[in-house]
Amino acid sequence: MIPPLKPGARLLEVSGPRIATDRLILRPWQARDVAANTAMLSDPDTARFITPDRKPVTNETNGWRNAAIIMGHWALHGFGMFAVEDKSSGRYVGRVGPWCPPGWPGFEVGWGIAREFRGRGYAVEAARAAIDWTFATFDLDRIVHCIVPHNAASQAVARRLGAAIDGEAEMSGEKVDLWVTRRAGWRPG
Repeated sequence: MIPPLKPGARLLEVSGPRIATDRLILRPWQARDVAANTAMLSDPDTARFITPDRKPVTNETNGWRNAAIIMGHWALHGFGMFAVEDKSSGRYVGRVGPWCPPGWPGFEVGWGIAREFRGRGYAVEAARAAIDWTFATFDLDRIVHCIVPHNAASQAVARRLGAAIDGEAEMSGEKVDLWVTRRAGWRPG
């Protein structure tokens, strides 16, 4: 538990872009997102594609660590994966956005959507907004999407975004396909 602050004391305030789509808000992370992200990662069908060891997150501490890494990316680089919020309910939908830690096979825009929000087009809607923001913010010609070969749902999202396979890489001891979205062919949403 975090103790109350003394009068006049100030802590770091993380700010960043907020992107609104028809149904979603992409925003910097807040403390309330940690539990929802942990719950998303506790689902074995989600964890097998987006946790480093491909195993579900089974405790609060590991869930906190995962969120802290994502939030730390923002603090260290000034950008990172956005927390995605459903506009109508305010609920955490997942995480989507740019990701480029050391040793990564390229500048990625990735996505992870909680089970209860899948099948509604949220991954495509959020990823499209994140790619628009990324191309508007960074001087780069391509964005990668690291997708394990048996992740048919993410492959479908990549196809809907106009991405195509352009190589492979190894991540956490597993082969991934590098799907690429190119600035030259991108049509902003």
